[in-house]
Amino acid sequence: MKTTTATRAKEVFFIVFGTAIYAFGLVYLNIANHLAEGGVTGITLIIRALFGIDPAYTTLLINIPLILIGGRILGKRSFYYTILGTVSLSVFLWIWQRVPFAINLDHDLFIVSLLAGLFAGFGSGLVYRYGGTTGGADVIARILEQKNGFTMGKSLLIFDAIVLLLSLSYLDLKRMMYTLIVSFVFSRVVDVLSSGGYAAKGVMIISNQSEAIAALLMDHLERGVTYLHGEGGFSSEMKKIVYIIVSQQELNEVKKIIHSVDEHAFISIINVHDVAGEGFTYLKPQRRKFFLKKP
Repeated sequence: MKTTTATRAKEVFFIVFGTAIYAFGLVYLNIANHLAEGGVTGITLIIRALFGIDPAYTTLLINIPLILIGGRILGKRSFYYTILGTVSLSVFLWIWQRVPFAINLDHDLFIVSLLAGLFAGFGSGLVYRYGGTTGGADVIARILEQKNGFTMGKSLLIFDAIVLLLSLSYLDLKRMMYTLIVSFVFSRVVDVLSSGGYAAKGVMIISNQSEAIAALLMDHLERGVTYLHGEGGFSSEMKKIVYIIVSQQELNEVKKIIHSVDEHAFISIINVHDVAGEGFTYLKPQRRKFFLKKP
């Protein structure tokens, strides 16, 4: 029970913290420099520009039906965390708009757009990584991710493009183009954070010298390998396929090890977006350089 409570407290903290970062960037970068935003937040900015209504209020009003839809499809936990994310976003939007603070970037809209994308992407990425959303398009994007396999970043980029077209009702073309930079940076940062923030490589090796290759990989890299049993489609010959996950920096060394044993080995390399286990999220075993006999 203690572990479950601690985990939930951690998730709640990072969801609230993430919305605080997102709202900060929105107020002090987007709104302050007359840049738009995607999704439902972008719609609230359109309403603000045309009718002068505070986004802190319209964020809640627009998100109510979407939260109900998300709750029915995504389950109880996601429903509660979406409420948390949406309410905390509205609260922080209200707070930051009333705190006298300014970020002086000498009116450089390119730097502003990069920072706005980083703030929005980092804040939202934290929210997604810990199981929440900030409502609106986030709910739809998470549904598409679970049902159709679309990444959050790509789905949100499509929603952003639609809302940005609508934002031309109050933006000039120049600022809309800078807002596209915000949306692109946002989607990249979200994908990195929500997928774990660590890109590794999965390597599959097909060779007649599989055991020798596996032994060298384990010895030199100190990473475990897995044997997968495969059958050649043409020869019907059974073979052991070696599978190993390594960091990007170790990839060249892996290739050298494989080719030192079998120059004709077939190597397939795939992207691994999230890794958990010894050597990645835990401390990697220290290689022993000297072996001393006990007295």
